[in-house]
Amino acid sequence: MAKKDTFRIVTRGCDGSLLIRDYPSSDPIAEAHHQIGVDDCSTDLELRGMPVFKGLIGPMPEGKTIVRYESPEVFETLTKEWGEEKPRRSRSRGSRSSAIAS
Repeated sequence: MAKKDTFRIVTRGCDGSLLIRDYPSSDPIAEAHHQIGVDDCSTDLELRGMPVFKGLIGPMPEGKTIVRYESPEVFETLTKEWGEEKPRRSRSRGSRSSAIAS
């Protein structure tokens, strides 16, 4: 398993754009946000024991080496967008014999 060695914070800027800031550890995040606990139930075992911060949603996995935290507004917006995406339709590759008249 790859080690989670990047801590990413995703927030929204005044103009509505996503602001992404990466850190090599959780220490700088802990200086700006109060740690309220540790993750003890993630299905990604590498996230267990990672800090949980007041005012941020996370930790959540992003790729193999990134631990992601999002502001509540970003989490809500991205979750709604993800839920509204329409599944891609795959073309049926069924038998063409029924379509061909004899």
